[in-house]
Amino acid sequence: MLGFSTYAALLPELRDLWGMSNAQAGVIGGIFFAGYVGTVSLWTSLTDRIDGRYVYAAGGLLATLGGSGFGVFANGFWSAAVCQLLLGAGMAATYMPGLRLLSDRMSGPAQSRAVSFYTSFFGIGTALSLAIAGFAAPAFGWRWAFIGSGAGPLVSALLVWFFISPSKGSGSGERQKLSFALLFPFHAWKKVLSNRACAGYTLGYTVHCLELFGSRAWMVAFMAFAAGLHAGDSFPWRLAAIAAVINLAAVPASILGNEAALRIGRRPWILFIMVGSGTAGILAALGASWHWAIVLALLMTHAMLVMADSGTLTAGLVGAAPPELKGAAMGLYSLLGFGGGMLGPMVFGAALDAAGGASRPAAWVAAYAAIGFGCLAAPLVVRFFSRSVESPRG
Repeated sequence: MLGFSTYAALLPELRDLWGMSNAQAGVIGGIFFAGYVGTVSLWTSLTDRIDGRYVYAAGGLLATLGGSGFGVFANGFWSAAVCQLLLGAGMAATYMPGLRLLSDRMSGPAQSRAVSFYTSFFGIGTALSLAIAGFAAPAFGWRWAFIGSGAGPLVSALLVWFFISPSKGSGSGERQKLSFALLFPFHAWKKVLSNRACAGYTLGYTVHCLELFGSRAWMVAFMAFAAGLHAGDSFPWRLAAIAAVINLAAVPASILGNEAALRIGRRPWILFIMVGSGTAGILAALGASWHWAIVLALLMTHAMLVMADSGTLTAGLVGAAPPELKGAAMGLYSLLGFGGGMLGPMVFGAALDAAGGASRPAAWVAAYAAIGFGCLAAPLVVRFFSRSVESPRG
């Protein structure tokens, strides 16, 4: 994941260097998820048929090509978008297929905890990506920051290939040829969505990812804006390093959140956390002009709340999916979830421009409200859906 947040860490610099609008800068951040969404169903479906290590290795090579290619070739909007697309496709072949490799080797409560740890390490990878980019770019230039990040996916592919035991695909169609049905298994998805638990976790993950990746993509840019409001009394460290610390500190929230959900119930915990995260994002934007310590505390609170239902949602989906549909369920879950992730940076940037631009405090409030709206509305959606299901008249 070393290339995952390199662009987010350098977004303000590259936006100004290439003369892009906030919307265009957000699109490049979102294009990563377009590559992810466009291929994740293929990769996860393949794990039902072939050894998942082949899928993971292919993803590592693609991500290396995308990350390093950004440093070598990117010189504007379109070339950067192509490299982000490749990076996203590579990530799609490692994240959920890697989760499949893990979950197939565990069961019961241990599986839930292992899944929670796995999704939490996503946050550690994000933090490392931000930190390395933040330190490498000033020292060696932004291009070398991207080129260096390309080594991470290659190393991960080698680790999985040599240290994970081979496994056969669990599906009956192991020798099935590549087809449209494999890329978009609508029949299997229909069965997945007919399972209310799977459908609920998938919808929740979609709005969760929209807020999570929207806020992560623009965190450094938001702190740069806040720093401009604190003449002479601003953040004491490099902004990318601060963002890395915030993302890293939020990792335990996912693990502890899953433990809390196991005790009080997944549904009430998820709803409580979603409302809290949506509210915290708006409060962070409102506090941009306050002392830097308060701004960091608000950003930290928001990051922890956003992460607190991540492991719970994923563990819930893995546990609820029927064994014969697990690959399809995880594929659809990741497809829609990272579809929300694709929209997050774009929605944030578009809201900034629509509300008057990145120089206006109210525009940042509007942007955080835009990405948090789905989480804030979650209780109303669940209540309406429950009524429609329980009503004997339809």
